Amino acid sequence: MKTENLDYTFNDQVYSTFVAYPEKDNAPLILIAHAWGGRDNFVEEKALKLAGEGFVAMAVDMYGNGKQGTTVEENQSLMTPLVEDRNNLKSIINAALEQGKNLNGVDSSKLPAIKYNFGGIVVLDLARSGADIRGVVSFHGLLMSSEISEQGIKSKILVLHGERDPMVPPPMVNEFQNEMTQAGADWQLHSYGNAYHSFTNKEANDPALGTQYNEDADRRSWQSMMNFFGEIF
Repeated sequence: MKTENLDYTFNDQVYSTFVAYPEKDNAPLILIAHAWGGRDNFVEEKALKLAGEGFVAMAVDMYGNGKQGTTVEENQSLMTPLVEDRNNLKSIINAALEQGKNLNGVDSSKLPAIKYNFGGIVVLDLARSGADIRGVVSFHGLLMSSEISEQGIKSKILVLHGERDPMVPPPMVNEFQNEMTQAGADWQLHSYGNAYHSFTNKEANDPALGTQYNEDADRRSWQSMMNFFGEIF
């Protein structure tokens, strides 16, 4: 399996991505948006796993220069500017999509994106921006609403949610569902009982923050994603 670190410049900022390639050519591209801590080993491992499933997997850098936080406070300071400027967030993820389309071996007609935690906002906003992609998948992501482009939402949407996630309370879930329905989106949301935030991350174990790994939800959500990919490709 081939891998590479790929840097590109957008709006005078360097963004550092990690790309894993499958053994075959003409493969679908998957963008992987990281959690609030930045592009780390967790998303790189997901890229490797997806390349093993036959996808070109690109772990994107939303902060620039591969910045990573090491504390809750640092993570918050990295994420907040993008959460508060969703238009800028949409521009950055769309720039990553354009880079991914031009990677060797990519079938540019087959473009989904997945995300984790903060990355959920990222890929859902990619869909809201009217990007011409087949689908987006959100793993235990934040679901705050945002402006939807005049082009509408073209992609199918799969949200994989932990029922006990304190960062995504029921009112936020309901608001998101109403937003998607009113937008005419093709969407689905799977809620995993007794699952908290970051339920796919084996290192997540912070009761005060509300993060906890859940083996069953991890396995079931991955299978749900693969079933979704089987439908859209």
